[in-house]
Amino acid sequence: MAHATVEWTANLEGEFDPPGLLALIAAEMRERSGGMFPVGGIRVRAIRLTDYVIADGEGTDDAFINIDVKMGAGRDAAFRKAFFDQMFAAVRAFLGDLFERRPLALSLYVEEAEGWKHNTIHQRLAAKK
Repeated sequence: MAHATVEWTANLEGEFDPPGLLALIAAEMRERSGGMFPVGGIRVRAIRLTDYVIADGEGTDDAFINIDVKMGAGRDAAFRKAFFDQMFAAVRAFLGDLFERRPLALSLYVEEAEGWKHNTIHQRLAAKK
């Protein structure tokens, strides 16, 4: 299980490619985690925020992108540090010069989560092999 939620402020509309960012995060989880995230358990979604206050509330150009990742327990600290350092760098590179064009805050938070799941996507993927 690895679920990522990307929140971004509406004032970034047209300034970056949200579907491309979601695809990048999913690809990182699939292709660069060394199999630590089962493909059938990857979920990446976005929420465009229309109601928000940033800092002192006066910088109408201020914006943010926040990425929250929830994953099941069991991945050691060394893996988490290496993988998410690399993923954060990939996201920063994807955003290109956006940081130079406007005030922007980017954050990534990772949480181990306990949950209950029922998922038949794994069966579909196994049948493709």
